[in-house]
Amino acid sequence: MGAFKLDTFAERQAAAAKAKQAVLDRFRARPGPDDPAVKARAAEAMAVAEARRQRQAERDEARRQDDARKAAEKLERAAQAAEREAEQAAQEAEQAARAITWAAEKKARSLALAAEQKAARDARYAARKARK
Repeated sequence: MGAFKLDTFAERQAAAAKAKQAVLDRFRARPGPDDPAVKARAAEAMAVAEARRQRQAERDEARRQDDARKAAEKLERAAQAAEREAEQAAQEAEQAARAITWAAEKKARSLALAAEQKAARDARYAARKARK
C-alpha cells in the first residue's frame, strides 16, 4: 500500500469541479421526453399499470362474488336453523299439549276414582245404617 498523499487545495478544487462536470455531462446525456426510447418505456409502464389495475379489478370482482356467495350461504343456513327451531318448537308444543292432556285425563280419572270410592263408602255406610 502506498503512503497517504495529502492533496493541496487546488487539487481538491479541481477534483470537485471535475466531479460536478461529470454529473452535468451525465445529466445532459440523458434522453429527452420526446425520445422514442423514453416514450416506449413510458408506454410500457402505462401498459403494466393498466394490467395491474385490470387484475385488481378482477380480484375485487371475484371477492365481491365470493362475499355474495358466502352471504347467501349464511342466509340459507340461518333459514334452515330457523326452520329446525320452528320444528323443534312445534314438537315441544305438541309434547306439552300431550302432557297437559295426559295430566288432565289422569286428574279426571283420579277424581272419578275418588267419586266411585266415596260412593262405595257411602253405600257401605248406608247399608250398615240400614242393618242397625
